[in-house]
Amino acid sequence: MKKNKLLCMLLTLLLVIGILTGCGAASKTAASANGAVSYDAAMQEAAPEAMAAENSLTSSGSDTTTTILPENRKWIVTVNLSAETEDLDAMTQSLQETISQLGGYVEDQTVYNGSAYANRRYRSASMTVRIPADDVDKFTEEVAGISNVVSQQKNLEDITLQYVDTESRLNALETEQTRLLELLEQAETTADLLEIEARLSEVRYQLESAASQLRLYDNQVDYATIYLSIEEVQEYTPVEEPNLWERIRDGFVSSLKGLGNGAVDLLVWVIVSSPYLVVLGAGIALVVVLIRRSRKNKKSNPPAETKE
Repeated sequence: MKKNKLLCMLLTLLLVIGILTGCGAASKTAASANGAVSYDAAMQEAAPEAMAAENSLTSSGSDTTTTILPENRKWIVTVNLSAETEDLDAMTQSLQETISQLGGYVEDQTVYNGSAYANRRYRSASMTVRIPADDVDKFTEEVAGISNVVSQQKNLEDITLQYVDTESRLNALETEQTRLLELLEQAETTADLLEIEARLSEVRYQLESAASQLRLYDNQVDYATIYLSIEEVQEYTPVEEPNLWERIRDGFVSSLKGLGNGAVDLLVWVIVSSPYLVVLGAGIALVVVLIRRSRKNKKSNPPAETKE
């Protein structure tokens, strides 16, 4: 009996030691695994946040959207705005002042003054504006304050991986360039010298390309790009959908305006074309007079009868 009890105690002790040893090994394995995938886990945690922010934000009307971007990442911000104004010159001047105050600049601007041949009376303008990314919301709020914003779209592109990859390639090329310069001083044969110089030239070309790409990324990240389209109108586009009677009223008023504009266009055309109309009228009158004279001559001089 004593031997059986002793054997049971020994087996129990061995079992406890085995369990404790297994738990320790498991904890070490988990710790090492956590250390090995810490970077991937961090990237996976940041991925949903980055993907959510990368989606484009679209809104209609004068509401502006303020976007809080995750830190320590590289974002390219692009905004598309469509606005209406009753005074195009005043709005563009106000925008120029705002752009200057925010430290931005106008990359491209086109003003369309209308065309009589296209039956268009009002003017329009399109602008490509570069604004510091931190102040893009201030600019959109300024546009909404001086005009009727018909539509607004904001797009966020995360280029962190491309930026880091280009930066790493740049560092690797700089290291290789330093090593090649050292080998160039140690070259003993002409063949080695030519081979090192050829590789050095290629590395310098790639180095300049990578540096240029980084400068482009920095410009796109530091300055948001805003594509602004402005229409000069007499009345702003209504935000709410009109009911039946409002549609009838607005349609009748629009028809009257169209009739008045047509009458004005006709009057302008008549006045502008009056020299041609005078010449044309004189030509028609001359033809009519000649036809009448010809008829009178035929009546006064009947044809003579032929004798058999």
